[in-house]
Amino acid sequence: MSLQVFLLPDLGEGLVEAELVTWLVGVGDSVHIDQPIAEVETAKSVVEVPSPFEGTVATLHGAEGDTLEVGKPLISVALPGSGAAMPAESASSARPAPRRPPHPGLDDADSAPSTAAESGNVLIGYGTSSHGGPGRTRPPRLHRPQQVTEPPVGRKPAPLVISPLVRKMARDAQLALADIHGSGEGGLILRSDVEAAMVRTPAGPSPALAPSPALSPALSGSLVAEGAPAAVDPRTGLPVLARTALTGAKKAAAAAFTRSRREIPEATVWVDVDATTLLDLRAGLKAGTGTAPSILAFVARFVTAGLARFPQLNTQLVNENGVDTQVSFDGINLGFAAQTDRGLVVPVLRGAQGRSARALGEQIGELTARVRAGKASTADLAGGTFTINNYGVFGVDGSAAIINHPEAAMLGIGRIVDKPWVVEGELCVRKVTELTLAFDHRVCDGAVAAGFLRFIADAMENPAGVLAEL
Repeated sequence: MSLQVFLLPDLGEGLVEAELVTWLVGVGDSVHIDQPIAEVETAKSVVEVPSPFEGTVATLHGAEGDTLEVGKPLISVALPGSGAAMPAESASSARPAPRRPPHPGLDDADSAPSTAAESGNVLIGYGTSSHGGPGRTRPPRLHRPQQVTEPPVGRKPAPLVISPLVRKMARDAQLALADIHGSGEGGLILRSDVEAAMVRTPAGPSPALAPSPALSPALSGSLVAEGAPAAVDPRTGLPVLARTALTGAKKAAAAAFTRSRREIPEATVWVDVDATTLLDLRAGLKAGTGTAPSILAFVARFVTAGLARFPQLNTQLVNENGVDTQVSFDGINLGFAAQTDRGLVVPVLRGAQGRSARALGEQIGELTARVRAGKASTADLAGGTFTINNYGVFGVDGSAAIINHPEAAMLGIGRIVDKPWVVEGELCVRKVTELTLAFDHRVCDGAVAAGFLRFIADAMENPAGVLAEL
């Protein structure tokens, strides 16, 4: 039998693994080029993986919920005309999805197998062509709460759990989903709900976490005598509530933070800014038209203008063939930090240069909604050249930001609060925020960083004057 083995591709920038969420095909199914075969959850989003081959599914290399490494087999496909039967053991290699009927509305011509030799979908490791596959053959898996109907009398409603990671967390912690209160929309159980339940529920005895022989006998004995759990950390002598391995977005973020701190010699400058006039401008626009860009959108517009004046901060320092090289770009891909149930992610507005504050605000809102719904593509979460971090929404004034490697700088925005301020020699109360710029000292000196930060501050203090010139 002539088999083509499809290896799991890199679905983002250097991702090394992904969790298999759902198989969209089963052993014995016919697949076409570009047909979605599986949904996988990376550190950044849930994405469909299309097949680069046409033929019959021979083997599914993994079960739903498994973590697969990039570059390892995902699926084996028997090519058309091979004339061989499916191996008997292939059916037991995974939990295949049942065969599904063609998508409603597709006639025989639309659903016929393609004879194209290349995939039209663009993923790292894929080829490209103008061919468009017939698409998936079943309705898409929902990544949002479904409508909940009233259960029959005496029956408890089934808990809403969309993410397989949440299910796995609960299973590993030996928690029953029915006993966990879901704080999401429609009672959806979120990762934070499971984590809260783990804190409330003491860890049971575990041989792997039994007191270490190195632990003081007196301390160990006192813990047992007081009825404490047998799971005791040998380093601290304290009972262990839970051990949670870093996965997904948290694992990717931890690696990125470590690399940034290790490779980038960053420096930081900051300045207090009187944002009263900007707030007044926004209030006036909202009163006149009913809508107005957010403060983040205005800052984003000032940032794109500032990067045009100080392009050194819109670069990346990379090692090419053993030589450190500063790469400049004709355009700005503007990232902004967003907190989600899956952790901290940085959506990216591609080609943000020249867009108005209103357009930037609309696109920030749309992209944030996609990210929080778990529907962002890899393109939405990669390729940034400069990042804005609005940590003021958490009620803090400043932060020692970690640059989003391999970018050259990050602008941080603190909360806006009433503070005493001198205006034309008179002391008054103004709306003040703190801007912080962390920058890679290898790409520019302090004068460039200070000039950029001062430009943003001046624009916020005199927005009408700056906007009139943009």
